Amino acid sequence: MSAPGPARVSRLADRPGRGLAVICASALSTQSGAAVGSLAFSSLTPVGVVAARQLVASTVLLVIARPKFWRFTRSQWSPVLLLALFFAGMNTALYAALERVGLGTAVTIEFLGPLAVAVLASRRPRDGLCALMALTGVVLLTRPGPTSDLLGLGFAVLAAGCWAGYILTNRVVGQRLEGVQGVAVGTAISALGLLPIAAVIVWHLQPRWEAFLFAAVAGVLASAVPYSLDLIVLRHISPVLFGLGMSLHPLFAALIGAGFLGQHLPLAAWAGIVLVVLSNALTLGGPARPRTPSR
Repeated sequence: MSAPGPARVSRLADRPGRGLAVICASALSTQSGAAVGSLAFSSLTPVGVVAARQLVASTVLLVIARPKFWRFTRSQWSPVLLLALFFAGMNTALYAALERVGLGTAVTIEFLGPLAVAVLASRRPRDGLCALMALTGVVLLTRPGPTSDLLGLGFAVLAAGCWAGYILTNRVVGQRLEGVQGVAVGTAISALGLLPIAAVIVWHLQPRWEAFLFAAVAGVLASAVPYSLDLIVLRHISPVLFGLGMSLHPLFAALIGAGFLGQHLPLAAWAGIVLVVLSNALTLGGPARPRTPSR
């Protein structure tokens, strides 16, 4: 795939509705992929699904970026390796959380990661209020108590922390490498790192072929499609539109979880998700806000 030409970029910039539609399509694809991937958890476990997802994503990205990794310097390799670690941790923790607390809850808590990065980098009082709004939303969503799945919630928080680390590291990678070379190599390394674990899982569980199909579809929908859309559009639209589009991920996750996986949430949980979505939209979509990299 070639890089977007000036005419395409101009059309997207001049028609914000199209840009927002592409971002929403990316969010919908990501969460649909996570839902499909969860169908293979019983056979491949979350780690196996993540390994397959990263393998598919890295194949697509390596074809697009064609990185000359043998020419990378030490200062370029160090953030790329760290990026690979965050990739593996973020996706594995998210899928482990998804298995235990559901798609909507896991993704909503995970979005505290980019929100925290934006708030900590800001000096605006409004962002502090947005953080408080998000925390209130998480309390409504999770309703902490004796019966709460603390391990599942902990995995979601870990995914949020890894996403925050990914955002900060990706900025360094972007400064030291052109295009998506660093992301492509980082994704490939994360896939290679998870493959030995996945091989042991496959050897012991001997999953049916449908599980591999679900995992492959998850890789296309949750990684390859969003990364490709990012390459085409996300670097060429306003931060406001980007923030608004990113903020819709928890809402799409909850809707897909309810409609596709039967993970129905009480009214209080929906109110909590709305609060987190609004806080993300206000913070990530504000003026002069650096863009949060998609996963």
